[in-house]
Amino acid sequence: MAELTYRDAVARGIAQEMQRDPDVVFLGEDIAKAGGVFKTTVGLLEQFGPLRVRDTPISEQAIMGAAMGAAMTGLKPIAEIMFSDFFAVCFDYLANQFPKSRYMTAGQVKCPLVVRTANGASVRFGAQHSQSVENWVMMIPGLKVVAPSTPRDVVGLMAASVRDPDPVIFFEHKGLYASKGEVPEGEIVDTLGTARIVRPGKNATILALALMAPRALAAAEKLQAEHGIDCEVIDVRSLVPLDMQTILESVGRTSRVFTVEENPRLCGWGGEIVSLIVEEAFFKLDGPPVRITTPHIPLPAAEGLEDLALPSVNRIADTVRKALET
Repeated sequence: MAELTYRDAVARGIAQEMQRDPDVVFLGEDIAKAGGVFKTTVGLLEQFGPLRVRDTPISEQAIMGAAMGAAMTGLKPIAEIMFSDFFAVCFDYLANQFPKSRYMTAGQVKCPLVVRTANGASVRFGAQHSQSVENWVMMIPGLKVVAPSTPRDVVGLMAASVRDPDPVIFFEHKGLYASKGEVPEGEIVDTLGTARIVRPGKNATILALALMAPRALAAAEKLQAEHGIDCEVIDVRSLVPLDMQTILESVGRTSRVFTVEENPRLCGWGGEIVSLIVEEAFFKLDGPPVRITTPHIPLPAAEGLEDLALPSVNRIADTVRKALET
């Protein structure tokens, strides 16, 4: 068992799949010689060479087009879009090309590729480089969407994403790159569409994703220590497919549910999950579901204002406590 940073786990996850399958190739801006703008791909060029690890021009459309062409001809590309905000520049590929090619050709043309991207706030990059955009892509039929919160999950979910026959959007959180966690030795392969209960509890269910998962866990520990409130925390991990079985079973045990979302409130992923809970488990609830979100605003770059906008450990804990006391 080794302790790795989240950023080092990205390189390990990619290397694991490139070692296993010579058809896996990797392309993006500054991912080769520079080792990635967030230093997540250090050593891959030296290990696999310039034919399989390729720097591209500064053109998100070119990256996506090259990745799709490679996938259609039998390769399994991993393509990096440096910031998830830049999905807006190449959205036609994400919305109209990748997810529809297999469907529109009755399976004759497959598009097995992974789009990695740095997502989310907490590093003061401002409104155009700090967005959390999972909801942009989870609405598109044909795409799969994952967002790991730990180094171990980075490796395991990367393997599952590369091996999947459909296009997968792989969100890495910028605020987690320096975090550390234990990662087992050897090959790690996870399963898409599986949530993880990271803390069992009996008084409420808290659902969280990416950076919000460790914050929700810290809030749960605070609630237990200060108020005796025992919360179950679920790291959703995969938005498409979505593990509603684990979520509904937890709601059945606790009868209260809270979502912690870095998305802006309007059309965030938690709204979809809450709607499914109300449809499937309304009579198991002892109170209304509560969403803890970022306001519907462009994210500020100023340190204090960005921190105020994002769900914090204290805001999560206070919201849960007040809701359970009423």
